[in-house]
Amino acid sequence: MKYERIPLGPLQTNGYLIYENGRALIIDPGGEPGKLLSRIRELKLEVEAVLLTHAHFDHIGALEQVRDELNCPVYLHKEEKDWLGSPQLNGSGVFPGIEPVECREADYLWKEEGEKQVGSFFFYLFETPGHSPGSVTYYFINEEAAFSGDVLFRGGVGRTDLHGGDQETLMKSIHDKLLVMNDETEVLNGHGPSTVIGEEKETNPFINGFGW
Repeated sequence: MKYERIPLGPLQTNGYLIYENGRALIIDPGGEPGKLLSRIRELKLEVEAVLLTHAHFDHIGALEQVRDELNCPVYLHKEEKDWLGSPQLNGSGVFPGIEPVECREADYLWKEEGEKQVGSFFFYLFETPGHSPGSVTYYFINEEAAFSGDVLFRGGVGRTDLHGGDQETLMKSIHDKLLVMNDETEVLNGHGPSTVIGEEKETNPFINGFGW
């Protein structure tokens, strides 16, 4: 399995293209649909689904164009069922200068964590709320790759001052779901460079400051 990080949209949110044997998943199409679709055509991929780590505007900015162009289903956690169509919930109606983002509902809602299959891809779904109520992490076991959205960054953690955010919940998610992974696990997050679990245990001041 291969994966590529593609920064997208006004905040350069990391979207991801995961592919194998001509089939693919998209994680968080945050903007610039042409850029994403061009790469998909270049690689001659058939996209089986869009997986959302959460429904903040900078992670869904290109969702409608991508889902219509590729005719593929969208997956989102049930806690954010109403966020795609609400600028107030997804944050696009909160920040000056940001165009309101309104999308149709997801086709499928995650209701619990566990082993999942979407198309030809297998992964483990972790519920990792705190940055937002429905934040999830997609963990591909064989690759030791965790696509975590805005939960854990290199040297930082997700903000909790947006709708439904909670710092204590976020830190519990990080400690109980992410830091128990192998130290070599790559964390492919929503902004900036990737990191690995072992490095964050050692150097992340937010984690160390919380008594890890």
